Amino acid sequence: MTTALITGSTAGIGAAFARRLAAEGHDLVLVARDTKRLREQATELHDRHGIEAEVLTADLATDAGIEAVAARLDDRRNPVDLLINNAGFGNKGRFLEVSMADELTMLKVHCEAVLRLTAAAAEAMRARGRGGVVNVASVAAFVPRGTYGASKAWVVQFTQGVAKDLAGSGVRLMALCPGFVRTEFHQRAGMGTDNIPNWMWLDADKLVAAALADLSRGKSLSVPDPRYKALMGAAKLVPRGMLGGISSRTGRKYGPQ
Repeated sequence: MTTALITGSTAGIGAAFARRLAAEGHDLVLVARDTKRLREQATELHDRHGIEAEVLTADLATDAGIEAVAARLDDRRNPVDLLINNAGFGNKGRFLEVSMADELTMLKVHCEAVLRLTAAAAEAMRARGRGGVVNVASVAAFVPRGTYGASKAWVVQFTQGVAKDLAGSGVRLMALCPGFVRTEFHQRAGMGTDNIPNWMWLDADKLVAAALADLSRGKSLSVPDPRYKALMGAAKLVPRGMLGGISSRTGRKYGPQ
């Protein structure tokens, strides 16, 4: 029996990871800001799969929240074998239309929290000689897309760099780069989704299954769908300046700033 800690576990990709890992018999540490939703989720997963589901209420936009999760990851008596850094959000609007406070909060959650939690988990895992970390990024990491895309690009570069540094230690790291997934992400950011083509949407459960398969294969980067793999391949052929213009217009129409 192993234990997985999932941030942003109550909705979307995080909830899909929780369902999949619980079904496979893993105990869970569920992390989010809403205690009521966490407890409901923990009860449901325990009753359905017979696993232990621990609840940890934490806001990763705060030092206290990050420190609470890092302390749990560092608990050697109750080790965490798999960390899913999934918590994240989008801001609606172009640069200078979004407040600086919101921009800095995004960097806190997408970058600082990922850095500190990965370090806490990896140190404990390296001491045991085994473990895994999945840092959820986005295909937005590969196109010029303001603060959101930049923060996700950082996640990809950071994760792949650490994966090389820890090669041979028994600790695997992987950046997960999904495209559009039907979650609460856009609703929370106040973004409309009616004009997003149906073919661009991914199923969260299928995405998670593909991501875990990629992790087991030792990949440090997962783009878990043939459609988005093809799009990313095509993006490499487009001049950077042209790609920036296309990304800017598409991002304002379809996705986060």
